[in-house]
Amino acid sequence: MSDFEEKNTNQEPEEQQYSLNDDRRVKVLSPNALVMKRFFRNKVAVVGMIILIFMFAFSFIGGVISPYDQDQFFYREEAMSREFAVVSENKDFRYVANDSSFNSIIQAQMNLGIQTKSDTFSYKDVTYDLKQEGEDFYGAYKDGEIIGIAYKDVITPSKDNSTFPFDFMYSALTAYTNGKTAFNVGADKYTIDAEGGISKGTEDIGYVSRYVVKAIMPDIFLSRDFKEKLVAAIESGDTEFTYTDESLISDEVTEDEGVDEELLEAVEMVEGEEAAEAAEAAASSATAEYTIERGQNHENWVIKQEMMTRRYDTYSSPSKTHPLGTDKYGMDMLTRLMYGGRVSLYIGFIVVIIETLLGVVMGGLAGYFGGWVDMLIMRIVDVFYCIPSMPIIIILGAAMDAQRVDPSIRMLYLMLILGVLGWAGIARMVRGQILSLREQEFMAAAEATGLRASKRIFKHLIPNVLPQLIVNCTMGLGSVIITEATLSFLGLGVKFPFASWGNIINDVNNTFVLTTYWFIWIPAGVLLLLTVLAFNLVGDGLRDAFDPKMKR
Repeated sequence: MSDFEEKNTNQEPEEQQYSLNDDRRVKVLSPNALVMKRFFRNKVAVVGMIILIFMFAFSFIGGVISPYDQDQFFYREEAMSREFAVVSENKDFRYVANDSSFNSIIQAQMNLGIQTKSDTFSYKDVTYDLKQEGEDFYGAYKDGEIIGIAYKDVITPSKDNSTFPFDFMYSALTAYTNGKTAFNVGADKYTIDAEGGISKGTEDIGYVSRYVVKAIMPDIFLSRDFKEKLVAAIESGDTEFTYTDESLISDEVTEDEGVDEELLEAVEMVEGEEAAEAAEAAASSATAEYTIERGQNHENWVIKQEMMTRRYDTYSSPSKTHPLGTDKYGMDMLTRLMYGGRVSLYIGFIVVIIETLLGVVMGGLAGYFGGWVDMLIMRIVDVFYCIPSMPIIIILGAAMDAQRVDPSIRMLYLMLILGVLGWAGIARMVRGQILSLREQEFMAAAEATGLRASKRIFKHLIPNVLPQLIVNCTMGLGSVIITEATLSFLGLGVKFPFASWGNIINDVNNTFVLTTYWFIWIPAGVLLLLTVLAFNLVGDGLRDAFDPKMKR
């Protein structure tokens, strides 16, 4: 080999040349791949995409794996002090008529006669006899016949909804106020004990007392034993009163008496400590504590009972069971946020789809045909631009409130209203793009091939508008979600039981909740902020990626 050949063999080539047929030629990216490369090179846009992926997973997957439903209520047992009864001392005369003529006017005249200590009183030229039957007990007579009585000692029946006839009340009060221990009504004989109890043989009929004890709830009947012990506590000046219903812990209780199951088990247990503990638990369940308070103007006593009440677990602080606490309805906040994100994203996408369909059709027709078609459609667009959208939406929302539209139907109406009122901007953008594209060579070639106008618009023109359309829709999603959240916050959007981030924030309707229960509104506000921000970041990234003038 010559020196020249050896020199050329050992020398490395400074630059390699490749042909188009060479397997090592440079790879050329497709337009879609180039757009994706530009997008993922934008770190801010990638952050927005990651946030959106998290929001979709949180809303759609989180709601599926959540152990709770979006409208599931939670409750808690809470001790509350409620008004149970009212006690008053009867200081005024009460009246019972034996004759229909004993009306309120005659009663007033009788009361005047009692105060003046007169033996008679008159009304309309009729004179009535007034007789004191006993202490604070008077009878009114007309022509020797008793027509009514006035008394201060009240006879209370021992049985619920029982009433006494006039003859019984007259005889019982006469005997009681005169210190007698027995009286007769016809053939029936009754006895009165030292405490004012009235009985017929062994049957307890009622009792006489100057105090009136009434339960607050009409379906509660207070026993004589309860009333007497309560009055004794009041007379001794006590502020607390504890009462044990002995009938509930009797050793002779049976199932036929309708007693609590715990009490029956206590009686059935007969072995040592188990029986004692069960009996003690039964006695505890039959014991109630009350507080005695003076009423207004010190005219009566208000009895309040401490009792366990089952109520909504409202505004519960974050815990293991409820990581973000509960709202004012006692529903799990984390679950509501998941379902709320789902609803907000649903509404955002459906509204944008409606806007896009209307805008593409109207803008495509206006841009392609021009002339009177363009003039007509653009005037319609101008009209929609001039419509005050927010006042109209508020009015329609109030109308749906008045008509009590179902929440699911209301949500459909909301999406339709927002979509119909928001397509004008997309139509104007599509029209402008098509006006610049329809004069280019590829459209002249498509027209020369004899394609219908609809195919030229939707197969050749609209695909070339897609990049700008995608950017517009992506950035518009955030705006729609903000609009929905605003309407829901005002109570005009999504309604209960459906959740959205807007109506979740609506729960914060006063300063106390706003400052105290941060877990109600901050998470929803943060999710709303991040979602709208993410859509804007992704929209900016897509706009930069679709820009043909952007450097590689």
